[in-house]
Amino acid sequence: MLMIMVKTALGLGGAYLLLVGFVALMQRGLIYHPDATRTRPDQAGLPEMVPVSIKTADGWMVTSWYAPPKSSGRPTIVFFHGNSGTLADRAHKARAFLDAGFGVLLAGYRGYGGNAGSPSEQGLYADAEAAVGWLTGQGVPARRLVLYGESLGSGVAMEMAIRRQLMMLVLECPFTSLADLAPAYVLPPLAQLLTRDRYDNLYKASSLRMPLLVVHGDKDSLVPVSMGHAVLNAAGSVKEGLFLPEAGHNDVWEHGAGQRIIDFITRRSQ
Repeated sequence: MLMIMVKTALGLGGAYLLLVGFVALMQRGLIYHPDATRTRPDQAGLPEMVPVSIKTADGWMVTSWYAPPKSSGRPTIVFFHGNSGTLADRAHKARAFLDAGFGVLLAGYRGYGGNAGSPSEQGLYADAEAAVGWLTGQGVPARRLVLYGESLGSGVAMEMAIRRQLMMLVLECPFTSLADLAPAYVLPPLAQLLTRDRYDNLYKASSLRMPLLVVHGDKDSLVPVSMGHAVLNAAGSVKEGLFLPEAGHNDVWEHGAGQRIIDFITRRSQ
């Protein structure tokens, strides 16, 4: 009986390790879901935006969409989207910002929207650096740039916020780190060890030196709202939280977040 139990335990342990190994090898395929569809801004209802091709420090050409603010005193939103879809899927958010008079750069990622390359944490940071650098190179003052990170993009925006002194940071449904979102069958120590792309928002939050707004839905089933609270509580800067009782992960704007985000940016930019 003992030998049977030992063999069973070894078999289950081996199967578990194989499963974890598979997740470790395929993790980027599980994290990133790029849509290669290339769309023009006018096709997405944003005729005032133009595609701009920006070269990254590691040599990739990445296309973003840009429109300047309606007046020189208005801020420009640098928008980093989540792990799936294209820039066109965020057109309604850009539309609201443009109608409020803000400038908008919908930042493209490698591997998304027809851009060459494959996404990774360091790759997306390089794309983001190039986007911010392009804006300042166009004469947009760094003190008028607002970083906006949506879901996975919260990790990109957070990294830019600790690298550069910009105007403010808005995080929509942020996680503490990707390792904390590992599948339930991957034990926490293994998740921390095996996760290659981490986007460690919680660790970085204490280094923030700009105003922060965290927006999260209480009914978020993908990124627990407790993670949004944790990031907000850890931030070492002026901060506000907007937690929506009826919202989930992808519908915070449908529950009134858009106007309240615009109000926050307007108030903090005066």
